This record gives sequence, structure tokens and C-alpha cells, in this order.
Amino acid sequence: MPTEPTDIRLTLQPESRVELIDVAESVKEKEEHFFDKYRKSAYASHHTTAGFFEQSFARRLKHDPVALEKYVGSFKKLFPPDADYRHDQMELRAELSEAQKLVEPKNADSHLTYIGAGLENCVTYLNDRKAPVYFVDLDGTNGEMRRTRKTTVIGFNEESVVEQRTLTIPMGSHPIGSVNLWDPRVGVLQQLEEQIKELGLEKGRISLSLSPDEKNTGLTVNEYETLLMRHDLPEVLKNPLRFMAMRGINMLRDPGAIKEKAKDYMKYDLVHVVNEFIDATGLSETKVERIIDKFFQVPANRFLRMKRKVDLIVSDQGTGEGRIINGTYQSPILVQWRRNEQHTREIQVTFNRFE
Repeated sequence: MPTEPTDIRLTLQPESRVELIDVAESVKEKEEHFFDKYRKSAYASHHTTAGFFEQSFARRLKHDPVALEKYVGSFKKLFPPDADYRHDQMELRAELSEAQKLVEPKNADSHLTYIGAGLENCVTYLNDRKAPVYFVDLDGTNGEMRRTRKTTVIGFNEESVVEQRTLTIPMGSHPIGSVNLWDPRVGVLQQLEEQIKELGLEKGRISLSLSPDEKNTGLTVNEYETLLMRHDLPEVLKNPLRFMAMRGINMLRDPGAIKEKAKDYMKYDLVHVVNEFIDATGLSETKVERIIDKFFQVPANRFLRMKRKVDLIVSDQGTGEGRIINGTYQSPILVQWRRNEQHTREIQVTFNRFE
């Protein structure tokens, strides 16, 4: 008799701000034979500063936590804590109460690292009892306080496509911009929820992917906080090394007036970032200077691992009625760094049932 898909919900408590936690071990502690019963698992993070790498990427780095942490560290240096992020200027955060402003973490660097490093809110792995599956937390502590993190794991054996549709998303007139797909005015969440109910989808995933002809655009799942998405992320897309340089002096107010000294300063830091990544991944000899020169010549969208597809997990969690499982602050976000003539973008939606 076929084994029905099963949910496991985990609560994690990191001990440091940046930490890799093997959730496969936690799953086995809860259900010893989970990975024997199921061929695949879907892993979903409920947070905007913690997620998973795709299995193919983790394999390329041999599931080595040191190499994965070095890779994340290269982006943490591009987006250092305490730079001039609008998101972290609490006096500008009109949506927060005065009490909230006192305890809200200053974590724009973690959000940008999450987006830039290509972490995912939801990934699907072929099960391998011997391989770890790392939950990568970029903001696990707030001062002395350890934060509580949640993740959902669904084990299943097969999946089938039950519905496909195309959505047209209106974009603004600005060349660099973003749209919160969960915004009620856009209406995507409502359409997905209606379709889940219509299909009777209890456990599965929804894939949102950009149409093949869409250029200069990407998808992520993160917090749609106005200052982060309308100021900090566009700044990165315009000037990739802006926040890195701000650790020394605030010298990128006028990108056209960067002096050679400032450029040398950034190159010095960037050499260390590249070298650390090369050492961690075991790549063969590389001409670092050539990499760095190229780095200065290309826009941010070439090296930020912006996605063309994001997945959302669906589960009934024992209620008999499926719904999208995500965290309080998680939203799928469509980002563009150059407008098109139509001022719209097309997203293909695929509904998959776990079996």
C-alpha cells in the first residue's frame, strides 16, 4: 500500500548569528525511518533570513559545512552589518511602534545576503540518509537572545502536475523596482488559494517561474519591507559594492566620482572575499585580478544569484484543507533591474500534488 506524504515540523534554536543546522538529523530523531519510507523531501523555512541551498549546489560543495559557510561569508562581506541600510534606520520605520523599534533586529545585511547568495525558502531533495541537509540561518541571534526558528519537512514518493496557468503582473514605470506578489492589490495569493481549494490539494508545492522570454528580472521570497525593497536592494543593483565600501568611509554617494583610492580599497577587500571562496571550494588556480576586474564591469544581477523560479509548500497539516505554508513576513517578490516595453511580467504557475 502506498505511503501517504507526511509532515514533520521542527523548531530550531541557533547558538550564533550565522549557523548551519543539519535538519536531516532532527528529522531522524523525530522519525527514525523517515528517509527509508520516502524517496524525496520538501524542506520549507518559515523565515526571510534563513533558508536552504538547492541540493545540486550543496553537492557541488560536497555538503561541506565549512565550504558552505565560507560561501555565505563572501556575501556577508559584500553586505556587512551596520552599513548605511535604510531598513536599519529605525526612525524611518513608520510601520513599527516605538516599543518595536527598541527590539527590532538591524538585519538588512542578512536579508541582502539571503537574496544574493541564492538561499531558498523551499527546496526538494532526493533523500540520502548519509547526506546532511543544512538549514542556513543568517540572523539566528539578536544581541544576547537566541531566536526561535521553524521549518516544515514533507516526505513523499512521487509528485504530479495537476494544473498550470500564466499570470500577468503589472510593473511600475521605474527601471529598477519590485512587486510584492502577496499584496492584495496584485491578487496572486487569493488566486492561488482559490485554486488550491478547487483542486483539493492537501500536500504539494506551487512553483512560480518567470516565462523564458522574460529578461532583466528575478524572483525571491523575502520580507517586503518598503525601505529594504525600494531603497537597499535597488542600491545594490545599481552599485554592487556600495555597502562593502561603507565600512571604511561613505564614499559612494556619487558613483561617478569614485576615486582610485576608493576603488583600490574595495579591490583589497574583494581579493580576500574571492580568495576565501576559492580556498573553501577547492577550485583550481584562478587569476583573481581578472575576476575582480570583471566584477567591477558587470551589474549586480550578474553575480547576485537571483532566481527565475521559487517554490511554495502546500500542506493541510492534519486539517484536511491544504494551504500555503509560509512565515509571517515571507512574500514572493518579483524584482526587475530594467523595464520592458509592456510594463508587465509573466509568471507561470504550476501546481504539483505530492503522492
